[in-house]
Order: sequence, then C-alpha cells, then structure tokens
Amino acid sequence: MTVELTLLSRAAWRGEEITGARLRGLLALLADDLETGCGAGRLIEQLWPDELPEHPAKALQTLVSRARSRLGAAVIENTPTGYRLVLDPEQVDSSAVLLRAREAERCARSGDHAAALAAAERGLALFRADGGPGDGPLSVARAATFRSLGRTRALALARLGRAAEAAEPLTALAAADPRDEEVLLELLRGQAPAAALARYEAYRRALRDELGIDPGPALRALHRELLLEDVPPVRQGLRHEPNELLGRDGDLVEVTALLRTARVVSVVGAGGLGKTRLAQAVGRQARQRLVCFVELAGVAGDVETEVASSLGVAGVNGVVEALGAGLLVLDNCEHVIGEVAALVRTLVERSAELRVLTTSRAPLGLSSESVYPLPELDLPTSVELFVQRARAARPTAVPAEAAEGICRNLDGLPLAVELAAARNRTMSPAEIARRLDARFELLRGGNRDYPERHRTLHAVIDWSWRLLEADAQRAMRALSVFPGGFDSAAARFFTGDAVVEQLVDQSLLKVADTADGTRFRMLETVREFSIARREEAGETAAVEQRFLDWARALGARQDEYLAGSVETIRVEEDNLVRALRYGLDLEDGATVAATAALLGALWLTDSQLTRLAALAAEVPGVLAHFRPPPELVEATRAAAVWCAVITLLVRGPDPVHAVAVLRRLPPPDPGTVVGAAQLALGASDEQALKDLCDSDRPILAGIANYGYSYLAEYTNDLVTALRAARRMLTHVGDSDPWLRALAHSRIGELCLQVEPGEEAYRHIDAALTIAEQLGAWSSAARARWALVLADLQRGAFDRAEESLERLARGVRLEDAGPKMVDLCTRAEIRRGRGDVDGGLALWREAAAGLAGAGGLWAAEVQAVAVLAHCRHERFDQVGDLADALPGTLASLVPGAPAAYFRVCGVLLVALAAVRIERGDPAAAARTIALAERFGFLSAFAPPALFAPSARDADRPAYAAAVAAYAGLDHEGLRAAALELLSDSDRGETAASPTGSRPRPGRGTTAPR
Repeated sequence: MTVELTLLSRAAWRGEEITGARLRGLLALLADDLETGCGAGRLIEQLWPDELPEHPAKALQTLVSRARSRLGAAVIENTPTGYRLVLDPEQVDSSAVLLRAREAERCARSGDHAAALAAAERGLALFRADGGPGDGPLSVARAATFRSLGRTRALALARLGRAAEAAEPLTALAAADPRDEEVLLELLRGQAPAAALARYEAYRRALRDELGIDPGPALRALHRELLLEDVPPVRQGLRHEPNELLGRDGDLVEVTALLRTARVVSVVGAGGLGKTRLAQAVGRQARQRLVCFVELAGVAGDVETEVASSLGVAGVNGVVEALGAGLLVLDNCEHVIGEVAALVRTLVERSAELRVLTTSRAPLGLSSESVYPLPELDLPTSVELFVQRARAARPTAVPAEAAEGICRNLDGLPLAVELAAARNRTMSPAEIARRLDARFELLRGGNRDYPERHRTLHAVIDWSWRLLEADAQRAMRALSVFPGGFDSAAARFFTGDAVVEQLVDQSLLKVADTADGTRFRMLETVREFSIARREEAGETAAVEQRFLDWARALGARQDEYLAGSVETIRVEEDNLVRALRYGLDLEDGATVAATAALLGALWLTDSQLTRLAALAAEVPGVLAHFRPPPELVEATRAAAVWCAVITLLVRGPDPVHAVAVLRRLPPPDPGTVVGAAQLALGASDEQALKDLCDSDRPILAGIANYGYSYLAEYTNDLVTALRAARRMLTHVGDSDPWLRALAHSRIGELCLQVEPGEEAYRHIDAALTIAEQLGAWSSAARARWALVLADLQRGAFDRAEESLERLARGVRLEDAGPKMVDLCTRAEIRRGRGDVDGGLALWREAAAGLAGAGGLWAAEVQAVAVLAHCRHERFDQVGDLADALPGTLASLVPGAPAAYFRVCGVLLVALAAVRIERGDPAAAARTIALAERFGFLSAFAPPALFAPSARDADRPAYAAAVAAYAGLDHEGLRAAALELLSDSDRGETAASPTGSRPRPGRGTTAPR
C-alpha cells in the first residue's frame, strides 16, 4: 500500500502539493489520530489560535469542504464530535512512520538486526530525502520518532558488522546522550583499541565523578577484551578455505552478531548447505582471542574426551580452564546430539564468558541456545557458484541461461550446485539440465577433498535419513506427496505432531510462519529422495489415495474458506492443483469438485484467466457424471459456477456443460455469492436477468447487475454497462469485500473507456486497496497498471511515469508482455508531453517486440501503433505494420468470442485509417461503420480519436454501411468483417504501396 497523504517532508496528496496553512493544519490534526480523528472544538481552537472567525463552525465546515474537494469526499468523514480521515495508516506517512519505528524496535529486541535496519531505513525514508526530519506540518510532532529510528539504524549497522557506516551516527548519538551505554558499547567496538580504551576511561571517570558509580557490566566486559588486544590470537583446528565462500556474507554477520549476545549459537540446516564452511569463517574472524574448532563427524560416542584431547587437557574442568573467554566450535553434531548437549550445558554452567558455536542438522535443545537456521543460497549466488566451479572443472564458457535453469532445480544447496558443476568435465550444461530428473544418479563423484558423506547428493540425504526412527521415515515417505508444503492439520492427516517435530529438528522439513499458522516444506531434493523410498516400500498408491482424501475434506469445508481470505487457499494452491490433476486423470468427481471449487475462487480473485479457462475446459465433463454426496454439494456448485462464469467472460455465452451440472443440484441460497451467481447464470433471457437486477437480495442483485454489465458491453452499449456496474456497487454495499472490489474494478474499467478521468482513477484505486487487503496480488498488479492508464488519460504524466517505474521494478522486463505494456505506456507519455518522434519510435519498438507473438494484445499494439502514426502523418514509417493488418484481422475474427470483439474493432479502425491513407475513403467509411458495431475501445487513445475522420471520409458510404450492419448478430458481424477484407487486403498487399498515397485534404482529415 502506497503513501497517499504526505505530512512529514511536505504537505501533499498523491504527489501534488497542498497549499494553504489552515488546510495543511486541518489535515495534520486529523492525521495525528486516524482512528478517532479530531473534535470540532479542538480543530477550531488549533486552526484559529489568535482570533476566532465570526462563525467558527461554519468556517470549519467550509475548510473541510475544501479538503474534501481536494482529497475526495469519501476521504474525510463526520464523527459524532468532529471529523476523521478514512485512510489506512500505511497511506499516511506520519502514521506509517510510527509503524516502521515499532517494527524496527521489535526486530532489534529479537536480535534480527537486518530486519531492524530495513524497517528503520524505510521509516527514515518517509522524512526528507537528504536525511533531515522534514518541513511538513507533522515533522515536529514526529521528531522523537525520527531520532528513535536513527538510533535503531545506527545500532543495527554496528551489530551487522558495518562499523564504518555506523561510526558517524553513533558518534552523534553519543554526543547527544553521553549516558546511553548501548550506543557507547557499539561505538567502542567499532574503534581502534587505543581510541576505544581512551574513550572508555573518559566515560568511567565522568560517571564516577558525577554519580559515583561504575559503567554497566556489558561495558566492563568489553573493557576487559580491549585490554587483551595485544595478546596474539590462537586459532586451533581452523582450515584455510580452498576457494571463495559465496553468498554467505549476511549469514556470517548474523551469526557473529548472535555470538555477542548468546552463550550458545547453533547453525542448523540440511546436509550440503555449507554449515561447516560458515562455522570455519566465523571462527577465523571471531573477536575471541582463542578459537578451538572440533570436527565430530567421525566421533562415535565420547564427545567430552574428543574436545578435551583437542585442547590437550583432561575433563570438563580442563576444557573450561583452557578456553577461558574463548570460542568453542563443535561441527557436525547431529549423530551425537545428546552427548554434545550434555557437554555444552556443563560448559555454560561452569564458565560465564565462554561462547559455543555448533553446526548440526538438529538443535541442541538448551535454554542457553540461539538457533540460526541457515538459508539456502539465492538463485543469483547459486548461478555464480555453478559458473565458477564449472569453469574450474573445464575452462569453457558456461551460458548464464543454462546455469540458471540448472540451479533452479537444486534447492540452493551449495553441495548440489558444486556436484552439478563437476559434471561439466564430461557433459555440457544442457546435458546436465536434462539429466536432473535423475539427480541422485547424476550428482555424485565430488572432489577428493570432500568428506565421504559429501561425495554424492544421495549420501548427504541418506546420512540424515539413517538418523531417523522408523515412524519418522514412514512420515517422510507419506508427506512427500505434498508438492507445496503442508500445515499441521495436513501433517496430522498422515502422522503425529511428535514425528513432525523430529523431522524439523533434523532439518528435513523447513518451517515458515504464515498469517494462517505454521507451514512445513521439504526441499525438492529431500522430497525426491523420500518419493523414491516410498516407491521402494510399495506405498505410493495408498499415500496418493490418502492425499485425495485430504483434498476432498478440504473441499467439503469450501464455504468457510470462501468466507475468509483467499490466502488460506493460496498456500495450498500447488497441492490442490496436484490433487485436481489426479482427480481429472481418474475421473474422480469428488476430488475434482472439491479442488476446482477452491482453485476457481482463488484464480477468479487473482484474475488468472488462462488457468480458469483450462479449468472450464476440463472440469465440467467430469462433474457431468458425478452425483455429489451432501457434504460436497456446495463444492460441486461452486466449481460449476466458476466454470460457467469464466466461459461467459472469456469464450462467449455457451457454458452448456457447467449449467447442466448446476441444474441437477438442489436450489441455491441466493444470499451467497455462489448461489446468486447460479441464479443469474440460469436466467432464461435478458428480461429475466434484468428482473434479478432489481432483487431485494443485495448479493443477488449485485451479481445480476455484474452479469448484465457484460451483456450490455457485448452489444456495444457501454452506457448501460456502466450504469449496471454502478448499480452493482450500490447493491453489494459492505456485504462482501470481494464483490465490492469487483464492482469498483468493473466501474473503473468501463470509465476508462466511456468517461476517462477522476472517477476511473477513484474506483480503480478502491479496487486496488481491497485487492491488497484480500492478498489478491495478481489483481492488485492489474489494478496498478489500470491506475497508470487512468493517469495517462487524465494527463497526469508525471504520476503515470512514477507509477510505471515502481511497477517495472516488480516485473521481469525480459518477459515480452510486461515489457511491451511498459513501452506502450511510455510511448503515450512521450506523445502527451509533445515528444511525438520519441513516442512513435517506442510504438514501433513495441510492435516489433510482439511480431509473430499472436494473440489479442499483439494485435491491439499493432493496430494502435498504425493509428498513432496516422494521427501524426507518419504513415510511411509503419507501412509494413499496415500491410499485416488484414491478415491479422482475418485470423482473429472467425473464432473470436464476443468478449474479444473490441480488439477486432480496434483493428478495423486501423484498417480504416490505412484505407484513407491509401486513397479509398468509401472503403474507410464502411470499415469504420463496422468497427462501431464491433466496438473499438482501447486502453490507449488513438482509436477513438481517429474515428471521426474515418466517418467523414465518405458520409454516404458510411450511412449506407451503418444501415447494412445494424441488424447483424455476432455471427453476422464476423461474416461482414471477412467480406470487407478484399482479396488484395488478404494477400499481404502485393499491389499496395507501403507508404501513403496523396489524398484530398491531407493534413486536415486526421485530428491532431
């Protein structure tokens, strides 16, 4: 959610300056408490402190009216005592900054210094860009927050090992508050020993002279460390690394920071993650004067004796005495975890200053322990590691795309990446990628300096597998059926909680906290290993049947899922897709109904039209033969409704199979979204649907109006379509957030076509807000693109460009679709600013980028590019695009459903422009008349702007064509379009020039 109201750095609404001291003051007072607002009495007292106006209440009302006209009437609402802003805290910078400050402090307290730094910097960014507190009306009121964020940031920088960056802000903080020992501690740690000792002594004397006390224990402990700086450090058991440690800088900082505050730190993770190498790196740069590294992989039992002998002493007391305030690193503890835990507990009890670092696939389970789950490498680092090691194996070029494709399937495990890279000696990257389906056979034969258990990927996983008890191994075989992870309830469907805890402890399951609770996930490598063990055990059929039972149980509760956030469905999406595929293959109606009901709701919310179209194509055929038991009636109804709705929206009015399924079910509840949708779908004709539009049941009336708006749009009656969409919003009110978002979105998209301007922006913005609240990120992204277009239509080019920059950072611009949308929008921004040549060049680039891509979007870009050039008399630059228009139209029209007619109409407008350019005004007039029957509304302006000139090209021909096309249905319009395309048009213009032909009135026909 973006900041709409700015009151810290300046006073602005949606980026536009707010002038007027009292107006700024009013907004500041209301923003200071978004929940309750501000009473009228206090507003009057604060806004007119020196002299009250003659009629204070009326003056305040006038000021509020000015604010509403500036921000929108719905943004300021009346309260019983005054007024309040109807804005989320994230939409107001002065409230958002308080959230960031609380987040930063919470993260700092929990030891997550990277998150604390990020939150503090996001908060400070809400103030002035130059780092100052700002000049807005609430900057003074938030001065303490500004200082708090600065302090949190400086401390986080220091604790993350970024001493050089922390030095200046820490020095300033220490000068402002000399008694802040937390700040002083980090400042001393970042200084040279001599300077730190001098500063400590000055502080100690001042404290003794003024208060008669000594510094706190943390400062005294640091002082003792500083006094030992001249003693040569001892590093026992540490090895120099054979090559660069990639991608672990952040982990190195985090673990080092944890060792400052925790007595025991355990680096925990799956085999092959690089725990040992990280521990070695931590030991080499540790601040302790003595570091002892003990490798336990080959130790069978007596851990205490192994540690003591590595130090040349006997017994626990000897270990404590030898280590003193040093660091003990115990590596590979998982197979002797009990013995290690007992030793470490004793060491911690007998020494106040000793620190212990362990690496293991399971934590020790001690109260003194802080666990650091080591994450997998991110994709860029995995690619860098693969390329580096592959070139070391055979010095040849490694294509980045091939490396990325390989690494996407290696779970970010450094060992797996290195084993794959080693195969480069005898295979090309393409061969390696192809053979990853048999990864355990492929990834073997590592370097000779690897431990035996790391010579193959299979050996790494097998090491952990053999440490499991039989019931845990059985659980791994069963739970591997979930491709998308699972929650505790799903785990209990297969096994017990205690077993899951054992798998987590052994780092065979990853744990993630979500809004709906804890979820567990296997790395794909571990999952494939477990699947292979399941097949060996002959359990696959039974496990998959149990998986389908789980999916059906989920679908039976679809009403409670649909009543909540789609996030509860989204987290199970991969699992539901797998279950749906099993169900379709088996023609299992119960599974298909259960999964399609949930997936359809999710994909409708997310506007995943392609996936919905596939659902509508496959699901009704299975449901047609399914007689649902009572617990699955509503799931079957929902699945059939989603299929029917998407068929209507995408393919045109023929959802026969889905409607047939619905007719066999008991009557629906018109008070639910699904029930209301079924009744609207079952309307016998247009009048029956209009009757439902006036129902006294709000949800039914809302859904019916939604459907009627599309029916009107298909007949090119956009005014009626917009009226129905507005009625939908009136009916649904606050009944259902998803329906409200749907109504706002529908009004917004129609306003973009019929009444461009503020209303379109307002409704799309409302839809965006609800979509974000629902977690419908795909729909939210679509709404953000629509907001860019709304700004474009309003002439707000700066705001459109800013929004475009933010969107561009959130998409992969190498993907053709988003890249071309970006180019087309930038083309219109340039044209709107007067840079015609630059804008047209971008239109040509966009059309070229989509050449041969096919589909509606490519066709629309081709047509609008031609129209934009015609409008500015640059037709000679797009002759090749113009030549291709008839072929594009001829391929699109025959199978185009009514929902696609507007793109056909845009192509017809472009064809009319070409015919004017090439001296055939009568054909142009006939073409535009047909385009008007198809509809030709585009996200971009040129089609609508060019139409009048095409009508005027030959008025008699236009009038005759209008009469001829008036009574045609959709099939008749398709036939008319194909007939309109002449033989020469279809033949890619063998006789047509690619430039323009002189014509009467050149330069005056096309509007500028």
